[in-house]
Amino acid sequence: MLLKSFTTRTKPPMSLIPIILEDLKQARAYANDMLSHVDETLWFKQPAEGINHVAWQVGHMAIAQYGLCLKRVRGVQSGDDQLIPVEEFGKLFGKGSLPSPSEHDYPLPVEIRGTFDRVFAAVEREVAALDENILTESAGPAHPMFTTKGGSLRFSAKHEMLHVGQIGLLRRLLGCEILR
Repeated sequence: MLLKSFTTRTKPPMSLIPIILEDLKQARAYANDMLSHVDETLWFKQPAEGINHVAWQVGHMAIAQYGLCLKRVRGVQSGDDQLIPVEEFGKLFGKGSLPSPSEHDYPLPVEIRGTFDRVFAAVEREVAALDENILTESAGPAHPMFTTKGGSLRFSAKHEMLHVGQIGLLRRLLGCEILR
């Protein structure tokens, strides 16, 4: 009888969509707060040759979030090019891209930031409208951190937090004050 009390549900399982959406929002709030403490004049500064700069971090978070939350979940759609220039951002900021020390090789910080914000706004809208059943579907090409669409969405927040940490380190290496 004791076992039955642990296996019988008295209320329906909680929806994961609001939890995933809250994780994405918290990661973005932290990213925005960190970026508010980095002057745009520092966005292309590298503390050492070959080290990514803030501009690369922000562009990378934008292209990664597009891939993890939109492309893997609902596929490429017409109009995506209005959110993000996928080919350009993929070359400049995608996995395996190397940072250039020349700001002339990149869009302006305001353009990178605009893309970062547009992608997130689309993610917020689209994740909020998802059917819970989609979360267990395959997320497409193999990834070492997840196999399902829900896993891809959850990983996106973790991925963003990782890069916000790198921005925090870049700030310090560039001589910015400690945030308290």
